[in-house]
Amino acid sequence: MRTFGYTVAGSPADAVRIAASTPESTFVAGGTDLLNLMRDGAEAHDHLIDVNHLDLGERVDAGSRRLRVGASARMRQVAEHPTVRREFPVLSEALLASASPQVRNMASIGGNLLQRTRCGYFRDSASPCNKRAPGSGCPAISGHNRGHAILGGGDQCIATHPSDLAVALVALDATVHLLGPGGERTVPVADFYLLPGSTPDLETAMRPGELITRVDVPRTALAGRSRYLKLRDRATFEFAVVSVAAALRTRGRVVQDVRLAFGGVGTRPWRDAGVEAALRGRPLTGQAIAEAGRLLVRDAEPREGNRFKVELVQRALVSILSDLGGLR
Repeated sequence: MRTFGYTVAGSPADAVRIAASTPESTFVAGGTDLLNLMRDGAEAHDHLIDVNHLDLGERVDAGSRRLRVGASARMRQVAEHPTVRREFPVLSEALLASASPQVRNMASIGGNLLQRTRCGYFRDSASPCNKRAPGSGCPAISGHNRGHAILGGGDQCIATHPSDLAVALVALDATVHLLGPGGERTVPVADFYLLPGSTPDLETAMRPGELITRVDVPRTALAGRSRYLKLRDRATFEFAVVSVAAALRTRGRVVQDVRLAFGGVGTRPWRDAGVEAALRGRPLTGQAIAEAGRLLVRDAEPREGNRFKVELVQRALVSILSDLGGLR
């Protein structure tokens, strides 16, 4: 790890001002991901701006129209909040399925959304990686790719985004609020993460010097009937091989509305409007879910090591919608 400067920001505006005037700087809150990246040589920064104690809405504010979660709120704090558990269960389940109790005690919501990929080649500074060193290549395409994406990849990168929370937020149509040199703006979480395309080093829609201040989640009937299913290699402190966030509203057995987002299979938290449309207005049956699953993977490009995900994600979809819909 190379030497770096360190400043404790006095306010959100102060943090943004320092970032705008300090080249190669970045923000640090809980530090559970960033410091490991720097130690591994996967990231290098000349200056860290500590926003850990800023007023970025540390509380969880459950208003009448939306749930407002401050970027400084800790994962455990949000997961265990009574309103979140009762009215947004998919968020609580996604957070509790993440990392370990120790990490959840420290990691912030803003930091969770900005996690970098867990691709081993990205984390190994001795390996080529187009995310870390654009133009150097993507060894995962023909190498070890069991944990990699089957959707949204290309010849530049097939890494998956690791955040369970982001998958749940995409399913609930959440928005992320940003503060930067140009002022405040909001971005739907579904648009916040970018496909790798020809610039895999650009992962989010954030502009230079911007800081996440909060996340807003609409309060809907869908949110209240939601679940998160995470399939992984061990029971704790493990990233998703496949995950599904689902929210469902039915009348009788007919699907009135549905939201679905997937983790572990896409180069960003994956949502496919066509899959939701295939279920909407139809009786929720095993056949309907199976057809939606086949539609989900219609454009999948699996590699040798992750070919099993094509079937596994369909099985996960059947499992979560069967539970939500009372089919078993």
